Order: sequence, then C-alpha cells, then structure tokens
Amino acid sequence: MVQIPIFRCLFVNFERIMIAFLQGQFVQVTPAKLIVDVGGVGYEVNISLHTYEAISKKEKGMLHTYLHITENAQVLFGFHEQQEKELFLQLISVSGVGASTARMMLSGMRPDEIVRAIVQGEARQLEQIKGIGKKSAERLVLELRDKLSKMNVANNPNGGFALTNKNTPHQDAVQALVSLGIQKAVAEKAVDKTIQAEGAEMSLESLIKAALKNC
Repeated sequence: MVQIPIFRCLFVNFERIMIAFLQGQFVQVTPAKLIVDVGGVGYEVNISLHTYEAISKKEKGMLHTYLHITENAQVLFGFHEQQEKELFLQLISVSGVGASTARMMLSGMRPDEIVRAIVQGEARQLEQIKGIGKKSAERLVLELRDKLSKMNVANNPNGGFALTNKNTPHQDAVQALVSLGIQKAVAEKAVDKTIQAEGAEMSLESLIKAALKNC
C-alpha cells in the first residue's frame, strides 16, 4: 500500500524533467539528427536544417534543447540558437502544429523567413511547407502574428554542408527527408525530380529544401 503513492510521485517528477541545453562533442552529424557526447553519454538529438547548417563543420559545441514528452515517446530537439528554440516553442503552441511539423518548418525556411511570413500575413508562403495546409497556415498567422512581431530572429546567411559520412548527396538528402517523416519512396522521387530540374551541383541544403517542395 505504501509503494503505490511513492511510485506515482516519482513518475510525476520524472515527467517534469527538462534538459535546457547540451554541451559536448558532436558525433554522427546528419541533416536531421546528431549524437552529442556529453561526458561519455551519447544523446540523440533531432535538429532542423537551419541548425545543421550552423554546426555541420563543428566538432563540438552547445545546443539549446527541448525534451518533447508524449504518451508514447520522449524526443529531444536541439537548436543552435536560443531564438530558434523560442520560435519552435511558439510554433508547437498552435493547435494542429506538432513538434515534427515545427521541425519541418524550420528545415524548409529559415527562422527569420518564418517570422516574416507570419508577421506579414503571408499564409500562402507557409502553405509551401509540407504538412502545413491552408487552415494551419492561417491559424499560425492568426495566433502568432502579434507575438512574433516582438521577436528578434537573426537572419543568418546560408552555408554549405560538410557531411562526415561517405554517402552521396542524393542518399543524404533522401535520408534527411525520411528522418523528417516522409516516406522513402516519396523522398527518392522528390530528390530525383529536384536533381533533374536543378542539376546535380546543388549544395545538400539547397537540394533538401527544394526536394521538400516536391514531396
């Protein structure tokens, strides 16, 4: 009889655990995920293309993190900038926009582009992101327009990608899309279509962003 309330108390406290940031060695960096070695413990972290662009050439550093807890899973998301994390939290506060969709948005557009689109009421621009329909785009504008008008999101220049594995850009792009929740067959078709239309000399970041629009 005594053990039950003790267990329940421990479970409630566990749910409230939050990881604000991680600092350590960047291991197995990919456009959608990386492992951060913190004192010999490897944390798998989901990231956006925006964050990948900033850390792809770094061997170590700090990521601002958010632990997303649901009934079925606990997923750690990482962000190169505190402002990107704040934007992520604003996005998932909108009904119908989950953590995966918010990461998709931050992979399809830079944070400053998302803020600008919402503040200026450019719902159609948001609709170009996979997973964002007309109603979701309009809801984002309606609920976040005033809030985001007060945010100062840095406009970072685009940069190239430097993967640590030996995959081809085509394979890396497909893997990134699959990690973002897109079916492999759809991802492969989108990447092929993008390469045919734009050429094979695109940077990985540009290839993934363009392929997202073709999914």
